[in-house]
Amino acid sequence: MEMSRAIRGRFAPSPSGRLHLGNMASSLLAWLDARSLGGEIIFRLEDLDPERSYMDCARLMAEDLRWLGLDWDSGWPEDDGFAQGGRTALYRGAFEELGRRGLLYRCWCSRAERLAASAPHPGEEQPGSCKCRRLSGAELAAREAGKRPPAYKCAVPDETVTIIDGHLGEYVQNLAREGGDFIVRRSDGVFAYQLAASVDDMLMGVTRVVRAEDLLSSAPRQRWLIETLGGAAPEYAHAPLLAAADGRKLSKRDGSLHMGELRKIYTPEQLTGRLAFLCGLLDRPEAIPPRELIPLFDWGRVPRGVIDIGAAF
Repeated sequence: MEMSRAIRGRFAPSPSGRLHLGNMASSLLAWLDARSLGGEIIFRLEDLDPERSYMDCARLMAEDLRWLGLDWDSGWPEDDGFAQGGRTALYRGAFEELGRRGLLYRCWCSRAERLAASAPHPGEEQPGSCKCRRLSGAELAAREAGKRPPAYKCAVPDETVTIIDGHLGEYVQNLAREGGDFIVRRSDGVFAYQLAASVDDMLMGVTRVVRAEDLLSSAPRQRWLIETLGGAAPEYAHAPLLAAADGRKLSKRDGSLHMGELRKIYTPEQLTGRLAFLCGLLDRPEAIPPRELIPLFDWGRVPRGVIDIGAAF
């Protein structure tokens, strides 16, 4: 009989800017999800892209999580091996295994390069296979003779993957027609988000992945990739997005309601209470430390869809 795995959740921020209110809401839910099940949390730094990773931001991220009262059991910066920038050899091993299985092809499309080392944002990927997958003869020779080195894409099968999301329920995606082939290594040699996140979740023994709903479409390919590499995929739960009064999704790109400003206005308990209220765990935004929310946590209480922060901020 197969033994059940120890419950392990994770924080996995990318140090491209200061954490904002939406990041903190997802982090709080990830922490509560694991702690309510008696599990542990790790902190993994997703600093894949050297052009968009800033160590000052990384240190502030860790400080902001601790300030709110969200602790972790192992990970960056105290423990070695939890920053993606130092795990290249592991990604290379997975990349080579995909190559041995005939699942990689070279891609010269510039669009495919954009933000490939980071978690995707809506509208930045298109489903289906790439034209580079079908290059042959003179076309292929012309690309190979060019100065621009290729990226590498993973050729997904025409296979349907079903995710039972812990918050949103059943999510079904055909990898080829709805997900599409995806970048695993950029033309500059940087391994991309989908590969690195999958390898790390597999090798770090992550069993619970809680993150924002805009990453839901990545779950089927990551599950497929982990299982293809011989691992056991985690369970996924995707948290609602927070939006400002004008309907704009909060983003590190524009510094919306970031922790530098929020910490000037609220105590940790006040901010936790407002986040818990938005997430359906409290009837009103009253001050409360995260640990007192553990017995109250239930995904059935968390709203679906986009949450307007105006009721609490």
